[in-house]
Amino acid sequence: METMETENIFANNPALLNAIQGRLGSLVGRPSGYIESLPPEVKRRIKALKNIQSEQLKYEKQYRAELAELEKKYLKIYEPLFEKRSSIVNGKVEPTDAECEREDSDMEQDAEEKPEVKKEEKPSADPVKGIPEFWLTCLKTNAVIAELITERDEEPLKALTDIQLQYLDDSDGFKLSFFFNENEYFTNKVLTKIYRLENTGDYGNIIDGKAEGCDINWNEGKNLTVTVETKKQRRKGTNQTRIIKRTIPAETFFSFFNPPVIPDNEALEMDEDEMQELDNKLEADYEVGEIIKDKIIPYAVDWFTGKALEFEEAEFDSDEYDGYDDEEDDDDDEDVDDTENAKGLNEPNAQAPECKQQ
Repeated sequence: METMETENIFANNPALLNAIQGRLGSLVGRPSGYIESLPPEVKRRIKALKNIQSEQLKYEKQYRAELAELEKKYLKIYEPLFEKRSSIVNGKVEPTDAECEREDSDMEQDAEEKPEVKKEEKPSADPVKGIPEFWLTCLKTNAVIAELITERDEEPLKALTDIQLQYLDDSDGFKLSFFFNENEYFTNKVLTKIYRLENTGDYGNIIDGKAEGCDINWNEGKNLTVTVETKKQRRKGTNQTRIIKRTIPAETFFSFFNPPVIPDNEALEMDEDEMQELDNKLEADYEVGEIIKDKIIPYAVDWFTGKALEFEEAEFDSDEYDGYDDEEDDDDDEDVDDTENAKGLNEPNAQAPECKQQ
């Protein structure tokens, strides 16, 4: 009963809930005094444990380096398959009858359901080329990325023909390339995003703060990162009026190519809240890149059909991952945080660096 009353208090007073959450968040990571209060002989043993962990982290760093090489090796094996997928999606080739034959696995078909009777389908009177809006549908199916895509973004994203992954040679990072057909919004044939990572050995790879986007060459009047506000202004003492136009930053998926950056000199002048906000944006930006790299690109057809949603909350070991398992995770908190963080990503940032296409 008391629990329900408490929940009602928070439900009716979100400001109080936010204040409490903010206070609790500020306490995370602060020393409790417990370690300092331990006897000297216990502190001595803790030092030994830290040394053991430091030794283990040396192997962890080696493991990460070898894993990166393994990922590069298998990407080269995957690439011909991805190229074949792209050819079918964009209507460059038509798959053979043998390539289209498929029996659903036990995972894809409920054992209690009776198999559907296959109906003979007649060819369309006006055949469709490839698979229309394939990548737009894949991106919109993912909850985190869907938060970034506005209604205005959908039209140019219909021209998206492929998303490709490339590992970097000069760092433990990767490059995402988005390929587009000719469209009325911008002249770029490819938009790129680069993430440079540092293999520290401390709990895996971390971002070293370097995410590089590219300039988008917008056609006149088609820039989705801004909206134009028009106002009439009357001059004092006269009846003359003039039209004032100003651009206002707009939310758009294409702000993904203009990532948040840490200013060289101004970073030291930021207060704690500003640094935390910037850190959240950097983390959320990397998360989107990682989703595209690890989920969207390798399992695109599952996102297109929606099958990926059935298992999106499944718990799995990424190193042993082989398609989607059907184990379910009832914890929704992480997904909520993911989508909330993503909302700030499609807000424009500082001027994007020059697009470096290879």
